[in-house]
Amino acid sequence: MNHNPFRRCLAIVAVTVSTATPTLAHDGAPSHSPTAPDPGIAAKPITNAAFLSWNTPFKPFRVVGNIYYVGASGVSSFLIPTPAGHILIDTGFEMTVPLIRKNITALGYDFRDIKILLSSHAHLDHTGGHALMKRLTGAKIYISEADAALLAAGGTNDFPPDVAEMGYTPAQADHLLRDGDKVELGGATLTCHLTPGHTKGCTTWTMDAVDDGKTVHVVFFGSATILPGVRLLNNPKYPGIARDYETTFRKAKSLPCDVFLANHAGFFQLPEKAERLERGDHPNPFIDPTLYRTFLEKAENTFRTQLEQERKAAAPR
Repeated sequence: MNHNPFRRCLAIVAVTVSTATPTLAHDGAPSHSPTAPDPGIAAKPITNAAFLSWNTPFKPFRVVGNIYYVGASGVSSFLIPTPAGHILIDTGFEMTVPLIRKNITALGYDFRDIKILLSSHAHLDHTGGHALMKRLTGAKIYISEADAALLAAGGTNDFPPDVAEMGYTPAQADHLLRDGDKVELGGATLTCHLTPGHTKGCTTWTMDAVDDGKTVHVVFFGSATILPGVRLLNNPKYPGIARDYETTFRKAKSLPCDVFLANHAGFFQLPEKAERLERGDHPNPFIDPTLYRTFLEKAENTFRTQLEQERKAAAPR
């Protein structure tokens, strides 16, 4: 029997993603085989089967306004190009970096023009490529203070019970972010919303984009998943975790959202919506406020169910 709680988490998230992700990449190329490293980039190889399944190619495309999907099939990366250089949200695994470079090049942009690296949270599958991306492009890393510490430790000082498989190449932050801070470049403005719980510095980003002449509110949600084995009550490594999740759900529900994006493809129905967009469906299928509310409702229900179970287990008998 596998007692590693992070492995169980991989299975859970893999199911979430794979049920929404076809066995073909978006361009129709087979995506079931491990992705070969780009010969021009020395990236640390992935050996975990679940991670490999998330790191297969996906055709890059414009989501809405000046926001482009440049990530892999299961772990998201978003490019926001501007005349002053580009912003990239999440780098995936270190081995995702070659895929991101190819996708950015395929869109006609210069990979070396990435100036700012942002993140949803500092786990292996979202900031594992930060150190390599920074080295290749010279981009500056903007991140919350709590996740900056996690990034600097390469994920090894996290609070889940078993972090053995969550390590990655450490990277140093260039700018520490506080709640409400704005990151601006070349006319693009993103707002930082600290939404802790999944990590202590988990971050949700918002920005406005224009679609068919109308302004739409875009939310890049940081995560609200509770890793298996993580306790919400009496957690010595994260005493305020339940309170942080409560705050996160209140804040997340207050954000106006027309376009819901997130760090895992299955969370926001990437494959289905990308296919509909490619065939010309109108209005833009990514404009879907209901999906964001539904996602938050399910995540909060999961949180409250576990919290109640822990309270009952702790009650005197």
